[in-house]
Amino acid sequence: MRILASVVVVSCFVALPCSAQTILKSEPLMLAPYEVAFVKDASCPSGKVLKVTGAIRGLHRRKACVALAGEQASLATATP
Repeated sequence: MRILASVVVVSCFVALPCSAQTILKSEPLMLAPYEVAFVKDASCPSGKVLKVTGAIRGLHRRKACVALAGEQASLATATP
């Protein structure tokens, strides 16, 4: 029973950091296929961010303006 309780507690702590999204100031040069990056730039209206999804070789990245909740996002800088 102790093992089950400790597994549940550990899994809760592991899942918490995944809930926040990082918003970059510029679009990353390298992006793995199907990886998602959120970018705050002037191409989207106020209150929305650009969602960039990486693509496999030969295809273009997908870009769309989406709204994110303020408590889910944190502002970070992209390293070129």
